[in-house]
This record gives sequence, structure tokens and C-alpha cells, in this order.
Amino acid sequence: MQDSQPNLFARDDTMFGVCEALGEDFGFNPLYLRVTLAVLLFWNPIAVFGAYAAAGAVVALTRWLIPNPRPAVRMESVAEQANDQAEPDLAIAA
Repeated sequence: MQDSQPNLFARDDTMFGVCEALGEDFGFNPLYLRVTLAVLLFWNPIAVFGAYAAAGAVVALTRWLIPNPRPAVRMESVAEQANDQAEPDLAIAA
């Protein structure tokens, strides 16, 4: 059985998935961007909402133009990797 990740915009734990998508694309924790946007929201909410909407448009456009399919991880390969890592420990213990 193959589990697929839902679309970033349809997930329950994100609001449109903009921060999550930017974090995945640039390799940082999206929580940093969320906290930054929340703090900046106190000073200039219109600019923050505008920047968030612009970033959302860029993310949506890049995901539409350049899709990045993720390869499915098979459970057998995960189990094999776990067995490969466990074998040296068993040899030492025996």
C-alpha cells in the first residue's frame, strides 16, 4: 500500500501551506517563518498579509509549473535498512 502526502493547501496542519512549502524548498524549519510573520503582524498587518499572499502566489505558481514528485518510500526498504544497521550490534553481542 502506498501512502501519498496530501497537497500542502489541503493539509489540516497548515494554513494554505505557504510557510511549509518555503521551508521545504529552502531547507529550513517553517516555524521560523511563521513566528517571524506573527511578530511582524503587530507592526504592519497589511504588508504581512500582502507578503503572505504574494509568497502564496509564487509557491502555487512554482508548484504548478515545476512539480517535484516525491518518490514513495517502500516499507520493505525501511525494514532492510533497519536490519542492516542492527546486524553489527548483534554480531558484537553474540
